[in-house]
Amino acid sequence: MTIETDYLIIGAGVSGLAFADELLTRTDATMTLVDKRSAPGGHWNDAYSFVKLHQPSVFYGVESMPMGRDRVESRGPNAGFMELAEGPEIIHYFHSLMRDRLLPSGRVRFLPNCEVTKDGRIRHVLSGAIEDVAVRRKTVDASWYTNAVPRTTHPNFTADPAVTVFAPNELPPLVSRFEHFTVIGSGKTGIDAVVWLIENGVPADRIRWILGRDAWFLNRAYTQPADAFFETTFSSFAAQRRALAEAEDARDFALRMEACGAWLRLDPNIHPDVFHAATLSEGELACLRQVSDQVRLGHVTHIAPDCVTLARGEIEADPDTLYIACTTTALPPAPIKPVFEADRITIQMVRSPQIPFSAALIAFLEAELETDEARNALTMPLPLPDTVSDFIQSLWPDMLNRYACSKHPKVRAWVNASRLDGYSKIAAAVGEEDTKRRAILKEVKEASIAAAGNMEPLIKSISSSS
Repeated sequence: MTIETDYLIIGAGVSGLAFADELLTRTDATMTLVDKRSAPGGHWNDAYSFVKLHQPSVFYGVESMPMGRDRVESRGPNAGFMELAEGPEIIHYFHSLMRDRLLPSGRVRFLPNCEVTKDGRIRHVLSGAIEDVAVRRKTVDASWYTNAVPRTTHPNFTADPAVTVFAPNELPPLVSRFEHFTVIGSGKTGIDAVVWLIENGVPADRIRWILGRDAWFLNRAYTQPADAFFETTFSSFAAQRRALAEAEDARDFALRMEACGAWLRLDPNIHPDVFHAATLSEGELACLRQVSDQVRLGHVTHIAPDCVTLARGEIEADPDTLYIACTTTALPPAPIKPVFEADRITIQMVRSPQIPFSAALIAFLEAELETDEARNALTMPLPLPDTVSDFIQSLWPDMLNRYACSKHPKVRAWVNASRLDGYSKIAAAVGEEDTKRRAILKEVKEASIAAAGNMEPLIKSISSSS
């Protein structure tokens, strides 16, 4: 049997689902979603139970279906900020989307436990059976960014058999069995593990944190897409653009972002080079700083019951220690290519750092614009940043995409109404009579123009110093 479909979508994570959702709204096309996992939602199916979104729930997921209840957190280190959906809630959201919207449409087929082979056929992972597929319009690669999580990835170090090493998924049931805890990894997963331990009553002096590399973090206080936070959020946008306009190099830019409150770092005496756009509140940062046993000797290479070997030295260890491996790179680097190519669409980030919005925008452009040339003019892919320098260089295509979309009436109207964008919708709703907010938006525009004017010399300075 040959499967016939207008669009073959590889991957049923948030990118593939956000694309399918918007295309379902805009066209009468049929779609076949293929995923190696047994359920929609991508890597969220393998994430640890206490994981939360980096960003507010209100602009995550798919365009047609709100996530969360637009609440403000009332407790914990994120109190006072917009709610962050937790892992089980996110999984339920994607299951509901598939069950209640996509499949009932009659135009979407979901093939779990399947993969697309190199020759474009569908292989059923469990049985090995192969099916041919006839794609009438385009194949959509929504797996270009493949999230890696600790549960499905081997740690990048070795350990003696007597040492207990687990992914953070096993932390809740095991926590009562150990006296000491060592979190390995300085990314968002490691941060989540440290915060979870402290919030659940583990004394900070029983926690060791091994940080491979220090990083800069976005300050959650300035990433709140709601009317109640308008002045704080948009004034911060203006300050960030001014930092970009005035910076002489990557280090100067980072310090200016810290000075205006937009960026945070764990240790004020260490200047990080890493930036992955992870988001923290100052409450979470205070929680992390309670852990005084912070080890910065490079990456772990081997763990013995009484000793941990790292790239730049060794440290003593207590045998009664649970090691929580959080070293997986969530989004490994992927090469950049045009989003629209003849009979293929490769979903990539075209708005920083909003992958769901990017996928929905790409679907909208596929449905509403006539040519790939016109579509690609609005969707220059952004490289995933590893360093501050990378991030600065990714801002230029981001700014060009925003400008190009703003000049296209149909696209501008969609962006201004999009819940996944969040900020544009709030800005577009400001009336002419609201002089205070209009003045803030004017500051953002003027600072953005100044930032664009400094991009070429700033990028040249970064390139010459690398």
